[in-house]
Amino acid sequence: MQDYHEFLTEVLVTEEQIQKRVVELGEQISRDYQGKELILVCILRGGVLFLADLMRQITVPHMLDFMSVSSYGVGARRSRGQSRINLDVRTDLRNLHVLLVEDIVDSGYTIQAVIELLKVRQAQSVKVCALLDKAERREVDVTVDYCGFVIPDKFVFGYGLDADEYYRNLPFIGVLSTERYQPPA
Repeated sequence: MQDYHEFLTEVLVTEEQIQKRVVELGEQISRDYQGKELILVCILRGGVLFLADLMRQITVPHMLDFMSVSSYGVGARRSRGQSRINLDVRTDLRNLHVLLVEDIVDSGYTIQAVIELLKVRQAQSVKVCALLDKAERREVDVTVDYCGFVIPDKFVFGYGLDADEYYRNLPFIGVLSTERYQPPA
């Protein structure tokens, strides 16, 4: 397995910046959802680290559920524009305020499909909290209601985001050099 230092071109968002922003987001979400029935729905797998840190900063009572949605294949670098639900929420969302917790929103196709699905299930509201917003890549009009960082159109990894399913454990967001990166055999 290749050492990430061989293909890391820059640290785009440091561990300290992430943790500071997660605290700020938790405070804002806590204010906005005071007195409301809140459920956090984490989009697996990339959103797990962000969710774990974020939910500890949210001071209002909340529930938790998960979804797994495919729009990228192993080795894929761009969304295909179609999404498939691999794991669905188990909670009845009627009359709940849903906050989707996502690692990154880029083209918008995946999160748009999830939002539409959850609205059909009569959620009171559906909003998006994304650690990263790659706004210049947006192909679908989707609002990121709570945004950690707006980033440029670069391939990023770390803090939940993968490079071919590896390197999610890194505490920062790094930029991957596609010229120096060698996918696992």
